[in-house]
Amino acid sequence: MEDHPVAMSDSMKDHFTRLFQHVAWADARVLDSLRSAHNPQKRGLELYSHILGSEHVWLSRINGTTQRIEVWPVLTLDECERLGKENIAAFRDLVSRLTPDLLEKPITYRNSAGDQFTSTVEDMLTHVAMHGSYHRGQIAAALRAGGDTPSPTDYIAFVRGAPAATRHQ
Repeated sequence: MEDHPVAMSDSMKDHFTRLFQHVAWADARVLDSLRSAHNPQKRGLELYSHILGSEHVWLSRINGTTQRIEVWPVLTLDECERLGKENIAAFRDLVSRLTPDLLEKPITYRNSAGDQFTSTVEDMLTHVAMHGSYHRGQIAAALRAGGDTPSPTDYIAFVRGAPAATRHQ
């Protein structure tokens, strides 16, 4: 691998491009599910707002900008839609500029509790993708508890273009 740093860069860039294409797709599907819910669950909107607020906070840390949104913001679905579009545009821009040096760049920041940490951009981007998946699963459970059927947001559904298998009862 060390003999081909350009290939490694292209591979990593492709990996993060695909991950953030999934994030955009999955976030949009959650928004659609929340908008079409017959029994909207307050918890679903809280979690979706948290996903988007967290994406914004991580982008701010990576880009060295002041965050405008809290980690647990109170947002309407329209505000979520606007923030989601802003976040995805910023992630696309960031991913398009990825290099091995940028991925390995350490960034020191304070979390929402005020504790200081240092993480690489690669770890931060990976966290954003995994964090959103975790909470989208919680949103799906909240929607199901309210009697609605959420849109699948699994990564494999994204790459296949078809939902994963479901359990038959």
